[in-house]
Formats: sequence, C-alpha cells, structure tokens
Amino acid sequence: MDERLGMMPEETQVPETWTARFVDRAAASELRIAVIGLGYVGLPLCEALIGVGFTVRGFDVDSEKVKALNIGQSYLAHMSDTRVGAMIDSGRFEASTHAEVMANADAYIISVPTPVNDKREPDLSYVERAGQAVAPLLRPGCLVVLESTTFPGTTEEVLKPILEVGGLKAGCDFALGYSPEREDPGNQSYSTADIPRIISADSPHELACVQALYSRVTHTVPVSNLKTAEAAKLTENIFRFVNIALANELRHTFAAMGVDVWEVMDAAASKPFGFMPFYPGPGVGGHCIPVDPFYLAWKARSIGVTLNMVEVAGDIIHARPTAVVDAAALALGDRQAKAMNGAHVLVVGAAYKRDIDDVRDSPALEIMELLRARGAIVGYIDPFVPQVQLSDGVLHAQPIDENLSAWDCAIIVTDHSAIDYDALARAVPVVIDTRNAASHLGRENVIRA
Repeated sequence: MDERLGMMPEETQVPETWTARFVDRAAASELRIAVIGLGYVGLPLCEALIGVGFTVRGFDVDSEKVKALNIGQSYLAHMSDTRVGAMIDSGRFEASTHAEVMANADAYIISVPTPVNDKREPDLSYVERAGQAVAPLLRPGCLVVLESTTFPGTTEEVLKPILEVGGLKAGCDFALGYSPEREDPGNQSYSTADIPRIISADSPHELACVQALYSRVTHTVPVSNLKTAEAAKLTENIFRFVNIALANELRHTFAAMGVDVWEVMDAAASKPFGFMPFYPGPGVGGHCIPVDPFYLAWKARSIGVTLNMVEVAGDIIHARPTAVVDAAALALGDRQAKAMNGAHVLVVGAAYKRDIDDVRDSPALEIMELLRARGAIVGYIDPFVPQVQLSDGVLHAQPIDENLSAWDCAIIVTDHSAIDYDALARAVPVVIDTRNAASHLGRENVIRA
C-alpha cells in the first residue's frame, strides 16, 4: 500500500481516484511540492506556496543560490532577506542542488529558463533536464506543471515523453499541466498571489489537480488545453514586444516632424478605452520580451507560416542599441567637437528595467560593447548591479555620484529611481536620454534618442 497517497497500487490506475485524493490533500495543505528552478519565478512561488501551508522543496543547479537560501539570504534585489528568512523559519522550506530532495513530492513545478540561441531558435535544454530530473521520482497520483514560457506543444511534445520514460502515463497515472508564470520583478503593486494564473491540462481530472493547487495561491483562469495556455502567454508578451517596436518607430517618425513622442503617448493615453501607451527606449531586455516572440515565430516557420509582424518588430528593436550609440557619437561631434574614439562615456543603468538587478539581455550590455568597439572609454553606474560581464572581461560599476564631470557623455539606459538626473545633467556635457528620465529638466545638453 502507498501510505503517502493512502491507496492501493491498482487504485492509482483510476484517474478519478487519485484526482480526488490530490484535490482533498491540496485543500488541507497536505501536499509536498517540489519547485525546480529558484530564480525570479520559482523563489516567489515557493514563498506563496509556503504562505498557504504547503511544504516546499526547492531544487536549483546553482549552489551559491541554494547556500544563500538555506541561511535566509536573498539573491533577488526585489525580494528581501526578511522574506527568505521567514520561509526558512516556517520549517516548511529547504533548497538543494540534489534532485533527491524532491523525492516523495506530490507536485513538481518546473520554472526554468527558456532562452533562444543566436539564430532566434528555442533552447529547451533547461526544460528537458528538469524533466529528466523529475522522471525517476514520479509516483502514481503526482502532478507535474510546467511554468516556463514556450511555444504551443512543448508540454505535450517535449516534456511529456521525458516524464513517461519510466512507464507512468500522463492522464492515466499522473497529471500534467501548464500554468505560465506572470511575474513582474520589481513591480511592488503585484505579488505572486495578486496575479491571476492561467491553468491548463488536456483532461478534466488533470485540470482539477492543477486547479486544486493554484487556486490555493491566487485566482485561476482555466483554458481548454495545454497549447491554448502556452499560446496565451506568448500572446501577452508579443503584444508588448510589437507595441514597444511601434513606439520606437513612431519616435523616429515624429522626431522628423518636430513632434515629441512621449507627449503624444501621454495625450493618447487619456482616452479611457481602445488605447494603451507604450514608450520608446534603448531596446528590450529581460527574461521574456526579447525572447518569447521568437518561440512563436520559430514554431510558425516549422509549419510554413511567417509571423511578419514579430520579425519586423524584432528588427526594429534589435537596431535600437546601435541607433543610441550613433546618436551619442553625433552629439559628441556637434556639441563637443569630439570623436567617439577616446571619449569617456558613462552608461547610466545596466539592468534591463528600473530598480532591479537583472541584466539578462539588457540593451545596456550591447551599448557598452558597441561603445568600446568604437574606441570609447566606457564606465557605468547602477545601484543594483555591481559588475557586468562583457566580451573582454568584467566591468565594475562606478560610484553613483562620484566625479560625474569626468565624463564627456552619459547615456541613460535604465531609469533607476535612485539616480539624481539633475546632478547628472549639470555635470556631464552631453546626456543621451533614452528613457525620458531627464528631458523634463529643460537642459540643452539633454538629448532624447
């Protein structure tokens, strides 16, 4: 007899039986949950699950992360040590680099990266390895949920066969679901528990298990199948990606007409329906926006369809770092009679968005590389990012307010709230503002790009 599930082995072959058991145990907070991947998605999820009474085991291949967590320290700028310490003090959380920590779990939640390669093709190696780690541990009546953003068909076509290697079958012996993450790091208005979750599975009893788990944490939005949920998450981020590209295209067009695109967007946003403002910038970065659209574009190409709007938007956005550096070079020549070669250029902000420490795919990194390629002497300031890895080595951050007048040009890439933009504009002869962070100061040396 399987004492953990309270049923005989033959009973586990009846989906309705183990579904009812799972639902009851979820309602009673009796589930043991394993979270694979303890990054910006997995760690807040662990906190939310612990908060409603579940026992959670976290698995990550990064030993430094695991070590920090187990002594109550956070490695995410937007998640405090106090919050992590409370997770440890609950007695219901442990992190490990050893997959064995996940043994005897009732539910496995996979929240690992899904990047793209240099050809904009999906890299599912993290999902595959996570599935391989879970497969030997699966027991009848378990639930496995993928949260990583990916193209329609991944859960069924990639993850499911890996999980079924040991002989257990999804839908018959265990439940398989997909619930795309919707974290927004640094956004203080929404916690994991505040954000509705799309949930999905390919059978009603599997969906009941997914619903039983996630409804304990937040409001759920069930959809009819796995592919629909996968497509919904991509649609959310493609919407943002295309509209950011449009905002950048409009910036160039309106600038040629002597029109301020930021004022245009703010004015248009006063309409209470039918419009949502997006603003131009130096490019896009992070874990989702520069990556997710190409998962769908790749999948579309595999069935003979071209996602023209995504491809064009990608070209517009990927051209932005070069356009920013071109604007800086032009301004240095016009305002200072200096060439970029040998100029001292300060990049303001390295993270991909305001008030966080995440530099993944940040346009700041490409801008630094481009500046160096043109012979500039490059430094950067960022209160959240002490160092960055560039192609030729590590670059350390400058003190935020130290000797700003030593720089010929500053490029505002990330509009962190801790930066004194007035002091920056007073000290640096040329300021390229890609975020409309200093333009309101009315100084002639601040140039929007």
